[in-house]
Amino acid sequence: MNRVCLVGRLTRDPELRYTPAGVAVTQFTLAVDRPFTNQAGDKEADFIPIVTWRQLAETCANYLKKGRLTAVEGRIQIRNYENNEGKRVYVTEVIADNVRFLEGNRDRSQGQEQDSSNYQRNNNDPFSNDGKPIDISDDDLPF
Repeated sequence: MNRVCLVGRLTRDPELRYTPAGVAVTQFTLAVDRPFTNQAGDKEADFIPIVTWRQLAETCANYLKKGRLTAVEGRIQIRNYENNEGKRVYVTEVIADNVRFLEGNRDRSQGQEQDSSNYQRNNNDPFSNDGKPIDISDDDLPF
């Protein structure tokens, strides 16, 4: 079984690219804290490369930013290629199939709160009546 679950912070904004066939692929690095400190008392982290594909790649590129706390589920993949000097290079990365945004976007959170309060004031929502009974006729019910 090849399954990995990680929680960490992005070290930089994701890089979105497209294959020649038009498939979206995003790469980013996740800094995952180790559960112990070193002899100097400092926390250490592992920097793990993450790859996402297709719609998940576009979603990550649009909503993830450097420093954002993120959970990643996926599988470890090891690939290799020959570099310009003729040496074989091995790359270990996580191919993510599920990415969770664990905290809101700090820059947008205040603006979204203001937008949602404006929406509530200007909206004619029939369900925003402070718990009073709603007048619905039997013809409006789907059953």
